[in-house]
Amino acid sequence: MSAVSELDDLTTSATRAEADSAEAARAAVESLPWLTTAIDDDRAHARFGVWGRSTVIDENIGTPVISRALFDELHRRAGADGSWPHGNAGLLHCYGYLLSLAETPYGLKRERWIGTDLAHACGLASDAFVPWSGATTLLARATAAAAGLLAAPATSATGIVHDRRTRVALSAQEGPAALAYEVAPSPVGPPLLITLFPVTDASSVLREFEDEDAPRLRWNAA
Repeated sequence: MSAVSELDDLTTSATRAEADSAEAARAAVESLPWLTTAIDDDRAHARFGVWGRSTVIDENIGTPVISRALFDELHRRAGADGSWPHGNAGLLHCYGYLLSLAETPYGLKRERWIGTDLAHACGLASDAFVPWSGATTLLARATAAAAGLLAAPATSATGIVHDRRTRVALSAQEGPAALAYEVAPSPVGPPLLITLFPVTDASSVLREFEDEDAPRLRWNAA
């Protein structure tokens, strides 16, 4: 099947999920065989456990990026802990964002995975994060890329928010870059992955992170 057909199917499923009913949400997910296979595989290999907590309410638009029914269905299938509006960051930022049609100042949430900017910023092939292709799941690929970036960034910064450690890492010191962000779930716990996405100006993102008078959780972390 062509990439265009897969993208059309994804959009159709996302539209169906907007009905915000348990039946519509389940039908939307199950209409994409590669998605159900990926979530089942990630659950079997406990991949959601290395990701922290995220809110489904986007900080840029102030509204949920997916319906509550879809939020519940994704967490049910993944076997992940989720209590609206807070859920598993890996599940929401990978698979939830794929099924989001919410318009943000940066476009659709799924563009980080469907497009090429993030892949190139990570030094990977253009199709590195295309969700329906590849030898491993999207979550597995995103986890590997984020962990690699946090382990060896071009530049990074740390912070403390409510006694919880936070860290942002960037793949370049200026210009376009990939950004990875992690947050400790508690004052005594190690940081967990929150998100991975492309930015257009690494230096300004890092400067804003470091210069905040009142440090806060960023990029929809909870």
